[in-house]
Amino acid sequence: MSFDYHLNIVASGLLTGLIYGLAALGLSVIFGVVRVVNFAHGEMMVAGMYGAVLLSGLAGLDPVLAAPLVAAVLFVFGWLLQRRLVNRFVERPEHMQFILLLGVATILLNALLLVFGPDSRSVQVPYGFDTVELGPLLLDEVRLRAGAAAIVVAAALFAFFRFSRTGKAIRACADNPLGARVVGLDIDRLYALTFGIGSAVVGIAGTLMVLLVDARPQLAPEYTLLSFIIVIVGGLGSLPGALLGGVLIGVSEALAGFLLTPSLKTLFSYLVLILVLLVRPQGLLGKRS
Repeated sequence: MSFDYHLNIVASGLLTGLIYGLAALGLSVIFGVVRVVNFAHGEMMVAGMYGAVLLSGLAGLDPVLAAPLVAAVLFVFGWLLQRRLVNRFVERPEHMQFILLLGVATILLNALLLVFGPDSRSVQVPYGFDTVELGPLLLDEVRLRAGAAAIVVAAALFAFFRFSRTGKAIRACADNPLGARVVGLDIDRLYALTFGIGSAVVGIAGTLMVLLVDARPQLAPEYTLLSFIIVIVGGLGSLPGALLGGVLIGVSEALAGFLLTPSLKTLFSYLVLILVLLVRPQGLLGKRS
């Protein structure tokens, strides 16, 4: 096989990895600030996929254009979930948080099965079989659009946390919750806002992923586990690390699917995780404790 062919495989994996990274960003945002692991993460992502399917079927919206609407719905869901339920468990033992969010995940998964059934649902777009030539690269247009949208959303998220007053307040809560309370920040409101932002981001990742994969409720646990792997590889609480980890996993899966067999691509994700933990236990961009 030519070098250009392998380069195309890597580019395809990179574009998919950007969506993986965006999904992991939502998990990293919530854990980095609220210090609660969202075990319903995959279910929210699949809900985003079905949201894109519904908007495409009812209004003919492209999944990329449907992303803001899906994000708004999941933001409200995440806000209410944290404000009314999760907030009561923030100071409780971790095993109680685990059971709570595992229960939320089970309810969401069964709700998706009840409403949509177990069958796959897909979105048809006019450019579904189009390709774009960029020098030696011949890329699927759906992956190119989805990857570009993921970059835009990730850049907006980074800019929000770095430059906006609310983003800086959220970062202050993450660094020193007690100090944030002392200076008068409303911690509960900022936690709810963070949970809403994380839910919205993973919802957008779902709307983009449905361009590549048919929506099925059974995907939810797989995406939850994949997001955990990416966050650990990139470094717990590191937003750039989550994006980098997603790209690394996406490329490794693409190469494994091409060089070996597609059924082994998940195995390579675990191999990458093990190698990173052996060489750098805190993750690629994580800080040493």
